[in-house]
Amino acid sequence: MTDNFTTLLNFLPQLWEGIQTTLILTVAGAIGTIIIAIILGLAMTSLHAWMRIPARIIVEFFRGTSLLVQLFWLFYVFPLLGVDLDPILCGIGALALNYGAYSAEVVRSSIKTVDKGQWEGAIALSLSPTRRMVRVIFPQAWALMIPSLATLLIQLLKGTAVVSFITLQDLTEKIDQLRQSTNDTYFAFTIGLIIYFVIAWLIQEGMNFLERRATAKLGRRRPNSRADRRVARRDARADKNSDPGSTSVAGPNAGNVGYGGPL
Repeated sequence: MTDNFTTLLNFLPQLWEGIQTTLILTVAGAIGTIIIAIILGLAMTSLHAWMRIPARIIVEFFRGTSLLVQLFWLFYVFPLLGVDLDPILCGIGALALNYGAYSAEVVRSSIKTVDKGQWEGAIALSLSPTRRMVRVIFPQAWALMIPSLATLLIQLLKGTAVVSFITLQDLTEKIDQLRQSTNDTYFAFTIGLIIYFVIAWLIQEGMNFLERRATAKLGRRRPNSRADRRVARRDARADKNSDPGSTSVAGPNAGNVGYGGPL
């Protein structure tokens, strides 16, 4: 085990290169995902068929085809069509298109979930469709969609592992090289699991922060927030303190009727 940690310390510069590649793919892919999701999600809620139908077709196409096949198309097929893309751009593009399609459905459903009264109130204020969406509907939908987007972004992080098929040296590829250096599969892939978990946890905490900000701007509080849990614990303690306990007013011998106790 000591030899494994020594090898790991010597391997840290190469491991950091893999982490950097994974982080670049995750951050750039996440930005592309959210941009694509908002554009397609809004288009799918449009009243105009010329916007709604093409957006639906694009979403279903990229949701219905494999991420790996999309990656191969960008890396191997595009050069045959005269378009040469850097491997990192292929990875970012494939991740953004695939997870952007999934996220677009989250955007669409969140917009549709906004209370009907909010739509009617915005119409009653004579707001234009654009101002209605930007000022009233989308801020509420954004707070609703963040938890689902957080899950998809963590899935995107895990999806970055496929880029090793197009010559990119990402975290998964470096972990495999560490396994070959240590000859210890258990040790190497345990290190990989820990690193992926830490990155995913940071993504979740970042999205939780965005959700708190979004709900605060709406004058609301995040469901099941820390404040809610503190209030629940305080109420539970208050109820417990107000409980008279198991001893009744009849005294300690109450309930012994039929067993020689006093009535």
